[in-house]
Amino acid sequence: MGLFSFFTKEKKETLDKGLEKTKSGVFDKIKRAFVGRRTIDDDFLDELEEIFITSDVGAETTLKIIDRIQDRVSRDKYVGIEELNEMLCEEITDLLTENNNGDEMADFATPEGRKPYVIMVVGVNGVGKTTTIGKLAYQYKSAGKKVMLGAADTFRAAAVEQLDEWGRRADVPVVKQQLGSDAAAVAFDTLSSAVANDIDVVIIDTAGRLHNKKGLMDELSKIKRVMEKVVPGAPDEVLLVLDGSTGQNAFEQARQFSAATQVTDLAITKLDGTAKGGVVIGISDQFKIPVKYIGLGEGITDLQVFNKREFVESLFGNR
Repeated sequence: MGLFSFFTKEKKETLDKGLEKTKSGVFDKIKRAFVGRRTIDDDFLDELEEIFITSDVGAETTLKIIDRIQDRVSRDKYVGIEELNEMLCEEITDLLTENNNGDEMADFATPEGRKPYVIMVVGVNGVGKTTTIGKLAYQYKSAGKKVMLGAADTFRAAAVEQLDEWGRRADVPVVKQQLGSDAAAVAFDTLSSAVANDIDVVIIDTAGRLHNKKGLMDELSKIKRVMEKVVPGAPDEVLLVLDGSTGQNAFEQARQFSAATQVTDLAITKLDGTAKGGVVIGISDQFKIPVKYIGLGEGITDLQVFNKREFVESLFGNR
């Protein structure tokens, strides 16, 4: 691996701006609920629980957080709003750490000796899947990698056109076939071309599947089998893209996709346009699948490697 992720001032500013709606929806509510109190009591914990649940953190994860805060308060008799924020930062970060959602990875790096590094991207239509692929391609290329895209969403002409456009913007080649072609054949051709052209990173787009359609899920397995014939062990990642603004629906999609295929990483998009950014915490905790990327805007650079400490600090810290 390359150098570990270094969270620059620019990245912090982008993160803070992208999470502004969630912060005002969560942090400001906590401050208002704490007005007039000198410590944390059961009534406040009930309010805190409601704030987290309505922010789509999820009931199960919310109860874990409340239990941790209750345990801390039993030891620290006086707690003001600043101490509470520090507790929340520490306990939520620890919760995500325990679930192996670590940050010890380089920004857009690939393991040494793994070439091409193959990423298969899955998710339903409308979550920002193709946009995320384009941003990934740009970031990997900016990190000095040779990148190739595969247009295996062969059911919609618009999907191929959109990927083509992102390929032009990121200045990376796109392998495609005619509309309606076999998606697995596109994946096979893409990897064959990548091997022949000494490509570092291959990103395969797949159709925007309805997560409750077993036949379409079976096709994902077929694509994986075909890719492995060209590059043993491929894909290296199965990246599930979720729309953070859909709240509990994102939880359901994560549940269905992780049951149907071996999802290894998550990308949660559109966090800049929602007050439901708490969904990142809940999904990280409940599914034990690392959130690898978060989308914070429409720009080609508005995709960040998820850093749990900076994310939690942005929501509950005082910077």
